[in-house]
Amino acid sequence: MSKFIEEFYCGNIDPQARRTKQNKTVQKQMEVLMLNEEFLTEALTGENKKKFLEFSNAWSIVNGESNLDSFIMGFRLGANFAYDTFVSTEAPFKDLLKE
Repeated sequence: MSKFIEEFYCGNIDPQARRTKQNKTVQKQMEVLMLNEEFLTEALTGENKKKFLEFSNAWSIVNGESNLDSFIMGFRLGANFAYDTFVSTEAPFKDLLKE
C-alpha cells in the first residue's frame, strides 16, 4: 500500500467498487419511482410533459451532485482521521492556565 495515492491517481483503485447488500425497501421504492416516471412520461403531453421531464432531469442532477459531495466529504473525513492518527503530533489537551 505504499503507492496508494499513485495507484488511485492512475485509476487502479475504484473507491466506488464495493459489495452492497440488497435492500428490499430501496428496491421497492426504486420500482415505484420507475413505474411512475414511465406512467407520467406516457400520460402527459405538451407543456405538462415538458415540465415533468425538466423536473425529473433537475432532480437527477441535484441527486448526483449531492452524492458527489457526500463522497468528497467522506474521503476528506477519512484523510483527516489518517492524518491525526499517523502524522499529527499535536497533543489533545492544552494547558489553558499557561496562555
